[in-house]
Amino acid sequence: MKYNLVAILAICSGTLLAAKPDHTFLPDPILNDTTQKTPKNWHHLDPEKDQYPGISTERAYKELLKNKPSKSVVVAVIDSGIDIDHEDLKDVVWINEDEIAGNGVDDDKNGYIDDVHGWNFIGGKNGNVEFDTYELTREYARLSKKYQNLSDSEKAKDKEYEYFQKIEKEYTSTVERMRNQFNGFKGYFENYSLSKKLMEAYIMTEKLDVASLKSVDSPDERVMAAKQLMLYALENGLDDKQFEEGFDYFNTALDYGYNLDFNPRDIIGDNYEDLSQRVYGNNDVKGDFAFHGTHVAGIIAAKRNNGLGMEGVANDVKIMVVRAVPNGDERDKDVANAIIYAVDNGAKVINMSFGKSFSPNKELVDKAVKYAEKKGVLLVHAAGNSSKDVDVKDNFPNRTYSNNGVKANNWLEVGAVSWEGAENIVAKFSNYGKKSVDIFAPGVDIFSTAPDQDYQNASGTSMAAPVTSGVAALLLSYFPHLSTTQVKDIIIKSSINYKNLKVYKPGSEELVKFGDLSINGSVINVYEAVKMAQRIKAPKKKL
Repeated sequence: MKYNLVAILAICSGTLLAAKPDHTFLPDPILNDTTQKTPKNWHHLDPEKDQYPGISTERAYKELLKNKPSKSVVVAVIDSGIDIDHEDLKDVVWINEDEIAGNGVDDDKNGYIDDVHGWNFIGGKNGNVEFDTYELTREYARLSKKYQNLSDSEKAKDKEYEYFQKIEKEYTSTVERMRNQFNGFKGYFENYSLSKKLMEAYIMTEKLDVASLKSVDSPDERVMAAKQLMLYALENGLDDKQFEEGFDYFNTALDYGYNLDFNPRDIIGDNYEDLSQRVYGNNDVKGDFAFHGTHVAGIIAAKRNNGLGMEGVANDVKIMVVRAVPNGDERDKDVANAIIYAVDNGAKVINMSFGKSFSPNKELVDKAVKYAEKKGVLLVHAAGNSSKDVDVKDNFPNRTYSNNGVKANNWLEVGAVSWEGAENIVAKFSNYGKKSVDIFAPGVDIFSTAPDQDYQNASGTSMAAPVTSGVAALLLSYFPHLSTTQVKDIIIKSSINYKNLKVYKPGSEELVKFGDLSINGSVINVYEAVKMAQRIKAPKKKL
């Protein structure tokens, strides 16, 4: 899912304030298609040898890992679903050897029938959830119902009322802003359509280009206005397809995300209020919205050296598919169950490229995170795409346990860097946090797998997280004696230090030190990680 809405919204409202709720599938904030000047594999390249801030994957394989034995590692991808029949993924998809496909029996007695490649927690007998509301909407709907018949004095005594007032203010202002932007978008689209027709007729062409537009000179103000509008559109990568996707984005948000009356949970058929319920869903791990998950899976583990599309980071990985993320906000119950399922079925790394600003059942997710920590499973989480400081603005799930403030040791929070380097190295959309974000990884214009045998570019911390998950899996594969805690420490300590580099703070033109944007002020590097891992000897076996 890729939108170039920032350029459109800049004209619609005179600002860059897109209505962007903190859910997984945010509009892609990159304005231009850079694939012509950026290598498709830039994130695998070496900063020193290739002059791109990649993670040195190819260098690590050629110089350090050649002819070295490896052990297969299971990585769970909790996401929107994965096209497991993709040519570059079908050989790396996890298979539950204890389950007999299609027999309608829970052969391995884990509670999930025919979970051959994973499980779908947002599906049921009646199909699959594609769209869902945002958590902000769900909280506003829940609390509005709670307080609608209470007196002012009763509201004042209720411990949740202050929280409700915050929710109400944010919901109403966000929806109003979204509707205003949509109106501006529609107005700009009308001007765009008229300008396009006028310039095509004036130049006598069916396809406009920048050079032809720049040559136009006319005393007619309408012609010159149309020229300027079309020049802006072309120079910012806007075309008919982008506008179609823009309409889709706004309609999806207003019809589903912010719709107080929309509830797709009947499709699943669970008792949503029963937070202890573990077994529900179906085994359709692709679902109806598989682009995001398929792209993430390819970054981690697309089959290497097969002559197809692209190369994953890790070469001996099995991808377990756990579908829990709709087009909208994931629900805490599903996230918790997804983590537990992944842990119980052998995942050593769990990639979580999703997030939101509210988590009404955070303690349930915390319990699952603690379970993963106890079992030695590494959780890799995308920091989010709202250009915000997550030290001060909530982004869930996170590593801090709500009941005691203790931080999970098995958690990596990942921001995104761009191929541009220098002061532009931090992705403009990436969240950051001196206390909350561990590390940065490539997350702009990442070329990876897409459903139906396709390959596409996408940008986001959603791409940076699987780069990191791939590195973790690679280390566990080639150095199976390492614990996940050791792997986390290696990834951090071996990363390339940019602490003192002056960079643009996401969402602004302010130059700050890279070290002010994360705990470690560094970018992941697999070559250096492998070198460090080689120095940690396996413990001697007891006789």
